[in-house]
Amino acid sequence: MSTAPIVVHRAVGPGGRRVTIRTQIAGLARSDADLVEFLRRAGLPDAWDLLDDPRWVKWQGGRSHEYDAAG
Repeated sequence: MSTAPIVVHRAVGPGGRRVTIRTQIAGLARSDADLVEFLRRAGLPDAWDLLDDPRWVKWQGGRSHEYDAAG
């Protein structure tokens, strides 16, 4: 089980991916820029450096950095 404080949930259709930060819903990300903005608002100014760090971010379902559901 991951203990990463940031979870980027599985994409559902073309709408994007829900993001939670410490179990609180931060919003719906449609791009890495959206995700970084949520993290910046949560007090993480160096968020770009965290996106690929599994200690910080857990990507659920699908590939990292892809925001539309396949098929």
